[in-house]
Amino acid sequence: MKLETILSKCDHTLLSQTATFDDIISLCDEAIEYKTASVCIPPCYVKTASDHLQGRIPVCTVIGFPNGNMTKSAKCFETREAIANGADEIDMVINIGFLRAGRLDLVLDEIVAVRNECKGKVLKVIIETCLLTDWEKKEMCRIVTESGADYIKTSTGFSKGGATVEDIKLFADNISEPVKIKAAGGISSLADAEEFINLGASRLGTSRIVKLAKELKNDK
Repeated sequence: MKLETILSKCDHTLLSQTATFDDIISLCDEAIEYKTASVCIPPCYVKTASDHLQGRIPVCTVIGFPNGNMTKSAKCFETREAIANGADEIDMVINIGFLRAGRLDLVLDEIVAVRNECKGKVLKVIIETCLLTDWEKKEMCRIVTESGADYIKTSTGFSKGGATVEDIKLFADNISEPVKIKAAGGISSLADAEEFINLGASRLGTSRIVKLAKELKNDK
């Protein structure tokens, strides 16, 4: 698989608590140079990134991040503010406690509420697979499909595990069109990236792939 193809599926990501304005601008410039799918950044930097990018690369941000246990109203407010500041894509974290308690109705209701606030923008739903049983993952495939969201996403990258081959296979077997798959967390090599894409992931949440591309460019 061509490197350009892999890069075109990457949400070039920087969600560190220590990220600065300069770090975000550098991330945006890398995304432009390497033609990534988007930049994925904290909500406080959405306007900065949007103003800098001027539509050249979509701006993605995270909602209810990283734990997901904010109220529905808080997530909806975060979503409205992010879009007002220029966000093109929203990656929201579900309320994992509601899911573990079997309150699937509340999980669906929250995703639908955020979907409605997106006003046509891309919505990706982070379910944090490392904390779930296979049954819960399969139920989330069903719920995300029912909600009208665009993507189901494996992980925040801030819990005890990231994307796995097994989870991408499970997603691929249990989602229904038009829902797509985003693999995130722990994607550290081009081989990892290519494998996830071949298994059905349309997006990759990673900062490592651009770094690898820069290293390959510098080695020439």
